[in-house]
This record gives sequence, structure tokens and C-alpha cells, in this order.
Amino acid sequence: MTSDMLQATVLLDIGVVVVTGVLLVPLCRRTRQPLVIGEILAGIALGPSLLGLLPGNLTAHLFPDQARPFLSAIAQLGLSLFMFVLGWELDPRVLGKARRSVAAVTLGSMALPFALGIGAAAVVYRRHDTVAGHHVSFGVFSVYIGIAMAVTAFPVLARILADHGIGSTRIGTLALSSAAAGDVLAWCLLAVIVGVSTSNGLGRFGTTAIGTLVFVAVLVLVVRPLLRVAVAAVFRRRGGSAGPGLYLAGLVAAGILLSSYATTQIGIHAVFGAFAFGLVMPREPRAELQEHVLGPLEGTGRLLMPVYFVVTGLSVNINGLRGGDWVDLALLFTFACVGKIAGVGLPALQLGLPKREALGLGMLMNARGLTELIILNIGLSLHVLDVRLFTVLVLVALLTTALAGPLLPVLLPAPVPVRPGAGRSSRDGAGAEAAVGAGSGSRSR
Repeated sequence: MTSDMLQATVLLDIGVVVVTGVLLVPLCRRTRQPLVIGEILAGIALGPSLLGLLPGNLTAHLFPDQARPFLSAIAQLGLSLFMFVLGWELDPRVLGKARRSVAAVTLGSMALPFALGIGAAAVVYRRHDTVAGHHVSFGVFSVYIGIAMAVTAFPVLARILADHGIGSTRIGTLALSSAAAGDVLAWCLLAVIVGVSTSNGLGRFGTTAIGTLVFVAVLVLVVRPLLRVAVAAVFRRRGGSAGPGLYLAGLVAAGILLSSYATTQIGIHAVFGAFAFGLVMPREPRAELQEHVLGPLEGTGRLLMPVYFVVTGLSVNINGLRGGDWVDLALLFTFACVGKIAGVGLPALQLGLPKREALGLGMLMNARGLTELIILNIGLSLHVLDVRLFTVLVLVALLTTALAGPLLPVLLPAPVPVRPGAGRSSRDGAGAEAAVGAGSGSRSR
């Protein structure tokens, strides 16, 4: 294939990906599903699980091997921008508004699914302990499964809350805060596991650990102050022109890519660099940053992310699952749901939430969506997961995310409008802890 033809093929692939995702948007809306469900389904449909079954091996012709490295690079760019926005949205100051409630729910939402994930790993390990001819240690394998079970998809959760109009209620506030705290813990633990799995011996791991500490120190002590100065200078002198804001967006984009490169060189995945850069990015002035910096970067990421789902879908092969793999799917799906719903619901009951609201909170945080897909793709690239188990866990992520749409309207009815003079709502500044402490008889708002 000539260079021109290869470029044309990549452009065709991107067009097909975008169109397929757009066609699934009405289906998602009718079934009250977040758009990520349609994007995941589009990726799977264009891969060997569906399109590859048609005569002529259409998947191989549409996505030839020569084009896949370019698609992976584009997907990585979209993923880096997404992870930056995710890090920026996970404002650590939010977690301090309801520390006791958030800590209790976060601990339950992480600990029980993580423990059940390790238990499930012990059951499935013998069938998946060799990947690409290399033996996978049970320690790395089990912790990886545990993290995949424990994670909650923060951006998907935020979208579900917005779609159901409960983002500013006590349940929505508690869910978002707990998911944010849990995701930070999960990414930190995953960074350690990635460092262990990619290191050859304690010496290499020590080098990775030291490099990570230096990287974090540079971000906190050097990059963050410089970003604050740059943001203040740009928006102080902007004078109504969008030009300086666009220059700042370019500077931030360069920082995202350089951070991703740095963490790759250190020995951990590129997504950690982009995520960490988002954490140190200033949040104020929020409106101006959202309009001139975060908005353009997020829009570019949204345009490119469907390519990521297709790259993922090319590795998903539902037709290759064996009888034992379907047993693994049933086990992992059951453990994932029980772990999240019980791990979140029990602390919520102790905090005074009614049973139905506690169950709804657990169902919300059971959504794993894109966050788990990112973790699974890292595991696949590191040869911690084989293709069969990767496919099973992608289906777990899809099913647990899809459950929330049809069940939430039953568990958490739409908020009742507040009458004038009836008091302040949680949108006016009431924290999750204050709302939870108001008693189990109050209605979810």
C-alpha cells in the first residue's frame, strides 16, 4: 500500500468510525444510555465480533494492519486529552466538603469490589496465566483484576447524573465526590502495578519509582506555579480577545503531550502524565478556562475518542470466547455488581440514606464505562490480560454501565421542584454530608 493510499485509508477509517457512532446516538437516547455505550458498541461492531463475520473479511480490509499504528496514535492523542480533562475535573478541593460521608462511601466502593476481584482472579487465573507466551504472576494479575472491579467511570457517572437531573442532589454530590476520590486512588495503585509489571527486578522498579517521584515533584513545584502565572497573565491582558486564550490552549496541549511522553519514558503509561497534568492545572478563572482552554481541548478529545473505541473493538472478539470464558463473564459480572452495590450501599445505609437511595447510589457507582476500558487496554498492551479475558472484562464494563439507565428512574425518581421560600437546595452550597445527615426520611433532591 502506497503512502498516499495509506493516508486515505486512515481518513476513511476515521469517517466510518464517526458516522457509526453518530448513528447509534438515537438508540442511546431512546434507551436512556450514556453516549459511551453507543461508542463502545460501535467499536465492537466494527471489529471481528460483528463486521468481521461478514463475507470478505471487511474488518481487515477497512482497518488493515498498516493503518492500525496510525489509528492507535490518533486514539492515544484523544485519550491523552480526555485524561487531562478528567484530571482537571477531579478538583481535590471538592472532596473536603463532605469528608466523612465521602470517605465512608469511597472506602466501601473500593475495598469490597477489590477484594472480590482478587477472589475472582484466583478462580480464573489458571485459564489466563500465560499471555503471548509469557507467564503472568498471580500477584500482578489479581491486583489488576481487583482494580478493574473497583473503578468507577467518573465522566460517565457525571453524564448519567446530568441526564437524570440529579447532579446537584445529595445522592449526586455524594456519588461524584466518592467516584472522584476512588478514581484517584485507583490510578495511583494502577501506576504502581504498571511500574512493577514493566520493571525487570527491584532495580528497574526502583528507577521507575524514583522517576515518578521526580516527575510529580516537578509538576507540583515547577509546572503548577508556572501555569498559574501564565493563566493570570493571559486573562489579565486578554482585553476581550480570544487570541491569548488560544495561545494558552496551545501551551497546555504541549504540556499534556510532554507529560505523557515523560511518564512513558519513566516506565508508566502515557495516560498518567496527561492525568497528572490535569490535576495541577489551575481551576480559576473557571469560566474563562472552560471557554478558551478546556472547551477546545475537550472538543478535540471528543472528536478523536471514537477512534479509541474502535481500536479497542479490534481487540475484542466475542466469537472467540469458549465455554469457560462465558462462565468467567458470569462470575466477574456478578462479583462486580455485588461488590459495588454492597460496598456502596452498606456505608450509605449507615449514613442514614433510605434503602432505595442507597441501592441507587450503589447502582450509579457500578458504572465502569470508559475508565475501565482504559485500564483494560493498558493491561492488554502490557500482556497482563489475554484477548479472551480482555473481551470478557470489556463486556463487564459495558453491562455494568448499561444497568444504570433503565434502573435509576425507579430507584431515584426525578427531583421535586422546590417551592419559593422552602429553603436552600444542595445546588446553593449544601454539602453531601449535611444532606445525608438530614435524616433518612427526606426525599432525594
